[in-house]
Amino acid sequence: MHVTHDPAAAAEPTIAFDDFLRVDVRVGTIVSAEPYPEARKPAYKLVIDFGAAIGRRRSSAQITEHYAVEELVGRQVAAVVNFPPRQIGKFLSEVLTLGFPDADGKVVLVSPSERVPDGGRLF
Repeated sequence: MHVTHDPAAAAEPTIAFDDFLRVDVRVGTIVSAEPYPEARKPAYKLVIDFGAAIGRRRSSAQITEHYAVEELVGRQVAAVVNFPPRQIGKFLSEVLTLGFPDADGKVVLVSPSERVPDGGRLF
């Protein structure tokens, strides 16, 4: 799924602005988080509320290195909401929760620096 974690890697080829607009990145609030022990790599099962227009969606996220499950509820995160659902083991992940790799390649979530309305779209 990930192309590279190498911060020294060259940028991807140029795309048209319309291509960027097709990726629907929204902010939502995590309303439920639980361990996903059946996953091949340590992960959590999340339910994220994206507001009235999109509603609640599920996501499997490999974020166990930096986040305890009990601290995730109430946290706002960014996610791609218009990818097709993806089966992750027995769990159907409906959105791709976004993050950046730290120096060791572990995921750090993308979150707004201030509280914003759920469902807001990245621009």
